Amino acid sequence: MDIKQGTLKRVWHWLRRPSARFALGTLILAGIATGIAATAGFNGFVHYSNSMDFCISCHEMRDTVYQEYKNTPHFANASGVQATCADCHVPREWLPKMKRKIKATFKEVPGKIIGTIDTPEKFEAHRQRMADSVWEGMRANDSLECRNCHNRSAMQLTSQSPLARKQHQAAQNNGGTCIDCHQGIAHKLPGANQADASAEDDYAL
Repeated sequence: MDIKQGTLKRVWHWLRRPSARFALGTLILAGIATGIAATAGFNGFVHYSNSMDFCISCHEMRDTVYQEYKNTPHFANASGVQATCADCHVPREWLPKMKRKIKATFKEVPGKIIGTIDTPEKFEAHRQRMADSVWEGMRANDSLECRNCHNRSAMQLTSQSPLARKQHQAAQNNGGTCIDCHQGIAHKLPGANQADASAEDDYAL
């Protein structure tokens, strides 16, 4: 114990005293360079963790919701504009994005490690809980992830189908948000609600 304490004291003393070997400017520049490199590395990892390849790198996502998403207009459509996993599930603003990453680190990663949804049966058993969590978050921010691409003020209601026009007009009048109606837009709905998903296709985009 005494040896460890002595070592810690020597290290602390070395860190506090001025360097006899390097100029102060050199140390400052080295610190700045290290900070830039660390920031670039961190941002690079965050960017990669938002990619489709990263999202479907685990079989829980690749074999379930990714397969469902591939059959929707958000994956392939006439315009070629694709909404990826991060577009719908990760906020673009820095602070909300970091909150989402922290949540994934302490909630979803442990679930992956212990195998919470590592079989199709387990996934289906937890589908309602997971969907409710996503929907609750989207209601709380007025479907911000949807509105990053879909601007309600730019909608031409007269160009939409009668059903879509009716639903969107009612939402605008009553303060509704996208996720109130578009719950089956990219993934299969939980349980008995699965049959309702087909109705979404009539006014999905």
